[in-house]
Amino acid sequence: MTDRRRLRSLGPAPEHGQARPDELAHVLSELARELHHVDDPDDVLRDAVGAAMDLVSGAQAGSATVLVGGRHVAHKAESGALPARVDALMSEVGEGPCLDALYQRRIVRVDDMRQEDRWPRFAPRAAELGALSMLAFPLFVKDDSLCALNLYADEPGAFTDESEHVGRLLAAQAAVAYSGAQRAENLLAAIETRDLIGQAVGLLMERYSITANRAFETLVRFSRQTNRKLRDVAAELVRDAEAGARR
Repeated sequence: MTDRRRLRSLGPAPEHGQARPDELAHVLSELARELHHVDDPDDVLRDAVGAAMDLVSGAQAGSATVLVGGRHVAHKAESGALPARVDALMSEVGEGPCLDALYQRRIVRVDDMRQEDRWPRFAPRAAELGALSMLAFPLFVKDDSLCALNLYADEPGAFTDESEHVGRLLAAQAAVAYSGAQRAENLLAAIETRDLIGQAVGLLMERYSITANRAFETLVRFSRQTNRKLRDVAAELVRDAEAGARR
């Protein structure tokens, strides 16, 4: 997890005039280095939300909207009750600024939710919940749209052009870190799956005195017959063998 005390030492961008570019560049560089060492993708999102709340002028709360499996949307790293409620509403009605940022890969800013007509099912209810200003940034690397970073405020006009500028820089750093953490997690899962299947194949070879190819084919056939993932079949076989050894 990143040390947010360093971010607070900079503080949010001033409401008038330009942010301190040298100081901001230094803090964002530090953030990028720290995020690079975060292994869990969800931790990257939590750190990105926390950093945005510290650095982006007007941000009172935040969350992340994630595209799971290329189809399903999940909301994570919610900093409090307001983003949790607004994100739940967004999932319910299927529209909102965070979804536009995610799917259209563009920054979406809401100055006064009470005056919004872009999301007729979402905007009135979000305003009732207290989200009068919102700012959403897409997090993507190359052509992969991974998720969106969402910021909230309970007053209109909370976000400025400077808020967008700082948030865009932060989102770019977070996107690279999140993509890297996902790749590392997927690689680790692939290695673990390979080792697990290897153990299961070894158990079948020993139990039935068959070749490695025959043992693997047996696993695959059972996986298809039971409509279960090969990894789950292998895991069950290994668990049963370990349980039997403890008896």
